[in-house]
Amino acid sequence: MPINVPNLNENVKTILNGLENRNITDVFFVACGGSLAVMYANKYYLDRYSRALRANCYNSDEFVYRNPVALSEHSLVVLCSQTGTTKETVRAAAFAKSKGAITVGMTVDKFSPLAKEVDYILEYEASYTTGIPIDAVKSNYSVMYQLDAGLVKLFDGVDRVSKTVESLMNLQMVIDKAQEQYDEMGTNFAHAFKDEKVIYTISSGLSYGSAYSYAICVLMEMQWIHSQAIHAGEFFHGPFEVLDESVPFILLKGIDETRPIEDRAHDFLSKYGGKLMVLDANEIDFSGIDEEMRAYVTPLVFFEVLWKFSYKLADLRNHPMLEGRRYMKKFAY
Repeated sequence: MPINVPNLNENVKTILNGLENRNITDVFFVACGGSLAVMYANKYYLDRYSRALRANCYNSDEFVYRNPVALSEHSLVVLCSQTGTTKETVRAAAFAKSKGAITVGMTVDKFSPLAKEVDYILEYEASYTTGIPIDAVKSNYSVMYQLDAGLVKLFDGVDRVSKTVESLMNLQMVIDKAQEQYDEMGTNFAHAFKDEKVIYTISSGLSYGSAYSYAICVLMEMQWIHSQAIHAGEFFHGPFEVLDESVPFILLKGIDETRPIEDRAHDFLSKYGGKLMVLDANEIDFSGIDEEMRAYVTPLVFFEVLWKFSYKLADLRNHPMLEGRRYMKKFAY
């Protein structure tokens, strides 16, 4: 039976209806960089809610070279490239199709090379490179969670679609309030961190993707600040040895099942560190978001807050966020 829920993304409806009579056992989330970071949360979602589907997450090129033996006509491969031009991801889409898998391409450009390569297009909107404000219900996290919920209904018979969509319709309001809430703190930490040569990010669970994306795509790519995204559980297995009162960290504390791991890291960072910026989802007003969905929207709220902080930091460093990149999309590599 077709899934028709009010306000459900039209692309998602098309994908789910196309999968209705397919025997899917594995879902592969495939991307690079910031797009890969989004995929971590979607694997988490299926890990928590689906018994029928095995979820996997891969860098695009490694997906091709590793050639998972489970990749087959019983696979759904969801690929993401914001511009749709990431050559590794386009190549991964062609590879997946050659194995008989069904492919979905997440992109802002329905005419892009990725869109032309896949079976289904899942469009989303992004303000990061355009600067044009959007409603978060049309963001990458939002459209993916709608697809995740639909997959769980289709293959597990558990219906979370309506409450997922209803929550996402209110997500922009939550983001706007969080931006205002953390604005002063962002200004203060921008001044505190502006001359730092290295800034580490740390988190776990659903929020790890945001920590990872912020480290590699913002601090390193756009601000040329040395960084590393540290998993809060791995922190105690080597990385904590770099900590002293002079080393800056950004800690993202979510409200998913892995929060105790972040709490432990927070205790240590507070005791032995001296430069710690903390975003804590327990402090965020999630009014309008279903209780189960609050943990899942947290990564996007965190990243939006950090994105605004980044511009404060960039202005103080006199280093532009996007225009200053030396290599990214400048030539073939």
